[in-house]
Amino acid sequence: MTAETSQTLDRGLRVLKLLADTDHGLTVTELSNKLGVNRTVVYRLLATLEQHALVRRDLGGRARVGLGVLRLGRQVHPLVREAALPALRSLAEDIGATAHLTLVDGAEALAVAVVEPTWTDYHVAYRAGFRHPLDRGAAGRAILSARIQPLRDPGYTLTHGELEAGASGAAAPLLGVTGVEGSVGVVMLADAVPERVGPRVVDAAKEVAEALR
Repeated sequence: MTAETSQTLDRGLRVLKLLADTDHGLTVTELSNKLGVNRTVVYRLLATLEQHALVRRDLGGRARVGLGVLRLGRQVHPLVREAALPALRSLAEDIGATAHLTLVDGAEALAVAVVEPTWTDYHVAYRAGFRHPLDRGAAGRAILSARIQPLRDPGYTLTHGELEAGASGAAAPLLGVTGVEGSVGVVMLADAVPERVGPRVVDAAKEVAEALR
């Protein structure tokens, strides 16, 4: 901490980060131990965050991230999209296929940025805002592969015909970006994805991840 920072705000942000990293919530005692402060301080932090709907407590007293973070999250997509566009443009032009950045939105995969190649005669029409289940399509499956193997690079995922008949996809997860769960991929009209596409998609995912750090 420096003279220009707020200790209370810092603690509040740490509470949100701790809660975001758990699926089952945390008790006041658990938060107190993790923050290294007494329970009274934690109670005050939670009460303030609850007033802004950033934290909620269940019947058992466990604190969880509140729905108020969704309002903040809506402003994140444009920033993420802007950071990803250079890598997506390069990928689309290089491969000659529609490139996309997909993020997790609840139980679905949501395309937040899409770039189509400029030189091809035809390509798959894929629009920002398109949603699909996480367990269908290369983009969602790549994200799930990173969940299964969080400590290692899962490489890339290939699919065919899962979202659109005749279309094949390749995607690689974003790795090492705190608070962002997603993938970068391409979709093309082909029976199979050419061999060089998978490694190229992995490189693009690394470029996007670096831009977001």
